[in-house]
Amino acid sequence: MSVDHDPREKGIAELVKELAGQTSTLVRQEIKLAQAEMTEKGRVAGRGAGMMAGAGAATLLMLGALTALIVVALDSALALWLAILIVTVLWGIVAAVLAQRGRDSLQASARPAPQTVETVKEDIQWAKTRTGSGSR
Repeated sequence: MSVDHDPREKGIAELVKELAGQTSTLVRQEIKLAQAEMTEKGRVAGRGAGMMAGAGAATLLMLGALTALIVVALDSALALWLAILIVTVLWGIVAAVLAQRGRDSLQASARPAPQTVETVKEDIQWAKTRTGSGSR
């Protein structure tokens, strides 16, 4: 068992070596803690994703039942084939609108940030003037 001496009695090299060892240990412990936390978060996220998938499946079943209900309701006033055609066209319109909005949203999110584009252009211009290539 080693007895710690007063730090004032140790040399600079010994103190730096001790500090490096303690820092290394601290970093390793922090990494282990982060790994444990991320593992637990991954488990929770996995359960949540599974529940969302279940909710999606239940929603799909609900929409199927709703479709059947609408067809039955329309069948009392129209021919069965016409009732099915109307419901199919309605769902097609809903799908088209959702697809269009989703596409627009994805395109908007894919555009580069205007401020970033502007600052990159300024950086390029600054670099050209510093290297003398801007006057060519």
